[in-house]
Amino acid sequence: MQRTREPMDTHLLRILQILLTEQSVSRAAIKLGLSQPALSNSLRRLRDITGDPILVRGKTGMVPTARGLELLAHANEALSAIERITQPPGAFDPARTTREFHLGAPDYLDAMFLPNIAEILRREAPHAKFIVHPINAEYDYAGGLEDGGLDVVIGNWLEPPPQMHMARLFDDEVVCMIGSQNPAAHRELTLKHYLDLPHLAPFPHVTARQSFIDGHLASQGLKRNIQMTIPYFGQVAGMLLRTDLIFTTGRQFAQHYARYLPITILPAPLPFPPMRFYLLWHRRCHGAPEVVWLRQCIAKVAAMLQASLDSDRQNLLTPHQDKP
Repeated sequence: MQRTREPMDTHLLRILQILLTEQSVSRAAIKLGLSQPALSNSLRRLRDITGDPILVRGKTGMVPTARGLELLAHANEALSAIERITQPPGAFDPARTTREFHLGAPDYLDAMFLPNIAEILRREAPHAKFIVHPINAEYDYAGGLEDGGLDVVIGNWLEPPPQMHMARLFDDEVVCMIGSQNPAAHRELTLKHYLDLPHLAPFPHVTARQSFIDGHLASQGLKRNIQMTIPYFGQVAGMLLRTDLIFTTGRQFAQHYARYLPITILPAPLPFPPMRFYLLWHRRCHGAPEVVWLRQCIAKVAAMLQASLDSDRQNLLTPHQDKP
């Protein structure tokens, strides 16, 4: 029956390293602050654990065995690894990192939010990679955060997942988009007219349940007339310019397209709660310096966007006076 050998601990590993480096029990004892008898006892234990003499007598003193030289290399590597494990992480330098960052987000944010994040990352971390994963009803974003496939997720939920860390990013006002060629763009949008108009709607991007818009309408006992459903928000503007459809969305998305295309923005005919966007991340990377930095970049963009949305909303609420 094979005898169970004593396990190697960090203290013995350090003694092994110094013994093989100094090649002298007395010098190693002085360097380690131990008595010679104590160090001799440790050498006996090491010989028993390794099954090798480690140090043998030569013409001019103790010399390491061939196995001893191999053990010295292993001890150096092991102690270096232990030191890296026990030391706190160093400061994260975005300018030098080559890390690959993974962000999950609906393509609703493609118009302004994601390009602004990309701008900051390219400026501050030019050697990093930035991969955006589309979030849709089939995508398991919670699993991606847990297994490391995603660093963070951005989305709008009426009730964000409780098991994740979360930060509120910005609130967006619900408005309606319509092609300016559409006669409905030039008349008051009453609730009845709104419900009767043919609607364009996206597939839900988080769950297979009702969308944010339809969920709120249902809570009021209302239902809109959805005539067309599309998978990508990038298709919305082209659809509106060539059809009689109306699209209900957030102001930041609508304003982006209204700046460049003949798109008219109309107030929603009933009060919707704000579309509230959150940043989610898993506790496994809560304190990771590089992910903390990424979250700070996203929060910075969100703050700028929220200020812009608040300013636009205030301008709409403030009556404009004619110049004298």
